[in-house]
Amino acid sequence: MTEQELQQRRAELWRTDGRPVRTIEDAKAFLDSVGLCLMYPVRALPAVPTFLGACAGSTAALPDSRHAFADPRTQPAIDLMVRLLRSRDAYEVNLLPESSLLLSAPLFPSVYALLGDRKPKAAPKTKAQGAKLSPLTLKVFDAIEARGPLSTGQLRELVGREMSGAALERALNELWSILKITRVDYSQKEGAYWDLLYRWTPAPVMQGVGISVPEALSALIGKYLEAVEAASQEELEQFFSHLVSGSKVREAIHALLAARQLDFVTVGAKTLVRLAPVADDARRRSHG
Repeated sequence: MTEQELQQRRAELWRTDGRPVRTIEDAKAFLDSVGLCLMYPVRALPAVPTFLGACAGSTAALPDSRHAFADPRTQPAIDLMVRLLRSRDAYEVNLLPESSLLLSAPLFPSVYALLGDRKPKAAPKTKAQGAKLSPLTLKVFDAIEARGPLSTGQLRELVGREMSGAALERALNELWSILKITRVDYSQKEGAYWDLLYRWTPAPVMQGVGISVPEALSALIGKYLEAVEAASQEELEQFFSHLVSGSKVREAIHALLAARQLDFVTVGAKTLVRLAPVADDARRRSHG
């Protein structure tokens, strides 16, 4: 495989080959196909599909999240994303400061297994890193639990008008990053609406609780490689280190290679990892 052939294949898979996603049916089919994608491009993660790129049908001059508001291609993409969230055909995870991560419904439980609380009904007490959540964050959680779904504006009324917008945003992001809450809707007047993740989608959450970390990581790596065709081990570690430690990513890759679920392919002068042909065929049949 040449580098040009790899890029052409990715363009087909990512819908950046002049075939833009336009309808809700297209959007669902695209997300189910790739499994996961960033909402906006992130310079440090070029080997990840983006929802904005799929809706634009091109990678040409795609804006990052800071400049997306000024691009006419952004609003149609946001509208489609919100419709997918409302119907629970997509889930949004606060993975990076530069962009959220969109997940297909079948893949979401695997991500919950890595990031979520094994006691999803319990009130949050600490982050995964062990740092205590702020009193404001717990107050925001209590308000959503009692009254949700709530818009950002409604939360300010309930929690305290004197609170700054930045403080509320930090509290929401803290709860979102540990999958205690999720954005479930959006309107131009009210902004984002938030609800408890477990209340919004209990069955996928409980499915995620029952998945082990190695099982979840193996499923995610397999789907990622299906979406990008092939990637370097460095690219795999770079992306998945936002979900788990780099050592766990390396362990999962080595286990999949030992089980012959993955193998190597030469692309130009680079050696990349891909799904082994037999494993890839089996995966596509199971998804078909």
